[in-house]
Amino acid sequence: MTTYYTREHEWIAVEGDVATVGITDYAQAQLGDIVFVEVPGAGTTVAKGKEAAVVESVKAASDIYAPVSGEVVEGNAALEGDPALANTAPETEGWFFKLTLSDPAELEGLMDDTAYKAFVDSL
Repeated sequence: MTTYYTREHEWIAVEGDVATVGITDYAQAQLGDIVFVEVPGAGTTVAKGKEAAVVESVKAASDIYAPVSGEVVEGNAALEGDPALANTAPETEGWFFKLTLSDPAELEGLMDDTAYKAFVDSL
C-alpha cells in the first residue's frame, strides 16, 4: 500500500485500484474537536480537487477534497456515530471514504510521506 498526501492535508492510501481517503493528523489538530462528519455514500462520483466530504469541529466547518477522481465504494459509517474518530485515529480508523480510481495518473503530483512532512514543517 502506498500513501500520498495533498496540500489540503488529505491522505490517500492506494492498494491496487482502490484507495482510502482521510485527513492527516496535522489537519485534525488544526480543526480541533471534530463534532460532525458527512461522508459520501457508495456510488457517488468524486472529482479530483472537488468537495467530497464535510467535517465540522468546534472551531469551523471544512470541506474535504477528493485527492483523485473516482467512484466511492464505501463511506466510513463509524464516523457518523463517533465523529471524534477523525481526531483520535485520523490516519487509521478515522478514514472518510474508499473509492475506485478512475485515473491512476492523477496520483502524480501528490506528495509522499517525506515531502508531506517537509511541507508541514514549512507552515
